[in-house]
Amino acid sequence: MDHSAHHTSTAHDHITHEGHHGHAGQAMSYGGQGGASWAMAAKATLHCLTGCAIGEILGLVIGTALGWGNAPTMVLAITLAFVFGYSFTLFAVRRAGLDLKAAIKVALAADTVSIAVMELVDNGIIALTPGAMDAHLSDGLFWSALLGGFAVAFLITTPVNKWMIGRGKGHAVVHAYH
Repeated sequence: MDHSAHHTSTAHDHITHEGHHGHAGQAMSYGGQGGASWAMAAKATLHCLTGCAIGEILGLVIGTALGWGNAPTMVLAITLAFVFGYSFTLFAVRRAGLDLKAAIKVALAADTVSIAVMELVDNGIIALTPGAMDAHLSDGLFWSALLGGFAVAFLITTPVNKWMIGRGKGHAVVHAYH
């Protein structure tokens, strides 16, 4: 990934970059350089949304296939959304050399707020769409509510991620490791 776009000023703090292959401290430097770009926030949100979508869809399919009611199916879907959302970051930072304990801390710091906002919005839309909670996997209403919820969740979560990255929080903590 080209990180040159993150450094717009000529007064670059090289001290914060020592020890991590040219990227350390980068997460913390976002806030001091006018915040994160919309493109960076959108990438972080898409990264998070991918894991959430996989987990949520898997949970809905499993719950529906097992004939579970709405509440246990939603709990499973949300749980798997968090598991898959965290796992994408966890695997990436483990590949970068972090031990498991440190990788878990980074994944939790990077993704918790993003996943929580995404799940709140997405599941809120599904719950508020008439008939969506009782729709079956073969119903267009099920998929349109789910995909519509993901789209709205993306639109709402992107500014949240932009704000967090601009302050060295959220997905910004991952940038030191890739």
